[in-house]
Amino acid sequence: MLGQLRLRSLCTLTLLLALAGQALAAEAVTVLRVQGVIGPASADYVIRGLQQAEQDAAQLVVLQLDTPGGLDDSMRAIIQAILASPVPVASYVSPSGARAASAGTYMLYASHVAAMAPGTNLGAATPVQLGAPTGPPQPEKGESEQQAGGDAMSRKQVNDAAAYIRGLAQLRGRNAEWAEQAVREAVSLSASEALELKVIDYLAADLPGLLIQLDGQTLQTSTGERQLQTANAPLVHHEPDWRVRLLAVITNPSVALILMMIGIYGLIFEFANPGTGAGGVIGGICLLLALYALQLLPVSYAGVALIMLGIAFMVAEAFMPSFGVFGLGGVVAFVTGAVILFDTEVPGYGIPLALIVTLALVSALLLFAIVAMALKARRQRLVSGDSQLVGCLTPIIALQQDDAGSGWVQLQGERWQVRSSTPLHEGQQVRVIARRGLRLDVTAAQAPPTEKR
Repeated sequence: MLGQLRLRSLCTLTLLLALAGQALAAEAVTVLRVQGVIGPASADYVIRGLQQAEQDAAQLVVLQLDTPGGLDDSMRAIIQAILASPVPVASYVSPSGARAASAGTYMLYASHVAAMAPGTNLGAATPVQLGAPTGPPQPEKGESEQQAGGDAMSRKQVNDAAAYIRGLAQLRGRNAEWAEQAVREAVSLSASEALELKVIDYLAADLPGLLIQLDGQTLQTSTGERQLQTANAPLVHHEPDWRVRLLAVITNPSVALILMMIGIYGLIFEFANPGTGAGGVIGGICLLLALYALQLLPVSYAGVALIMLGIAFMVAEAFMPSFGVFGLGGVVAFVTGAVILFDTEVPGYGIPLALIVTLALVSALLLFAIVAMALKARRQRLVSGDSQLVGCLTPIIALQQDDAGSGWVQLQGERWQVRSSTPLHEGQQVRVIARRGLRLDVTAAQAPPTEKR
């Protein structure tokens, strides 16, 4: 009986040690969620997430994709990080209803593992700023050389994109022919079709199901082969931090334009009213944030130049009235520059026309307000300092020791020496009757100190 009890205890201990060994052997899986347009914030989030996964010794990074595409520079930065990552990366288009269009398709092809949930789709990888060409253009009779040059540039960029995704497909052993079609003809696939055509590796309803399918698989990374043990692996969700959220806000084209306007007008206000400080501080911060955002975005420098020219015209109208010529020209230049400011047609990276018109109207209203204040100031009667001092009542704050008729007063924020024909005493109310250089002539006054000061 005692032997059986010892045998059971030994078996239980062995089982517990085996389970503990499996738990220790199952390294964590890092999960990164990439939703919305691919931009500088998304690139920063994914790149730093991959670096953190390497530091945490994660066995796998899962990119949960749901994106309509994004900026080419940001996409290529993410793909370079994926290709160089020592931790395998699995791109998983989920949940059902999600998509990996345009830039998302490139990221899927670059990953070590490509998977999709039922009811998702991918494709349409043609560079969006070029449209979706269906074949070689056929120039019509009389077509200009400029249009032909534009078609040549379009073909050049499409060919570059096709070669890029074809290289990724060959690297990962996926369907290169369909990948090139996705670029040249903007075709798309559902999840089941993608699996059938060997565009993706797995079809999984959820993340745990995908990890079960990946368990035991061996993947080739930049540092060698890695065998996955993902069946019971713990999940670590890496959420965007404040830096990524701030970058996502300021790289929104509308926000970047608003920040630039606040910065410029803040500095103009500070230069017009030196010493206030608020305009310079707020304007400087906003302008620096705007410039940082603009250098991360596909900006048209012609658009920036037109915006600056428009603001310069409106400011010139305020200081050199030209019967509205500068002002109207400034508004037109500003609106035109804002429309062409961002050199891309990627969804989410355009500036709404309503915002442009609103900013133009606000700029015009500020212009009219400045002009109105300037005209009002011109109509006011000039008042010299002497006329403001004469007649004021003020108390004597100190007396000159050797002269009872001399003393000092505090008037309009300044200390003045005063002289009276009669003796003075501290605290006595006197009235200014004249100014002689840096000295005031005063006389004793019996009026209450509530008069003009």
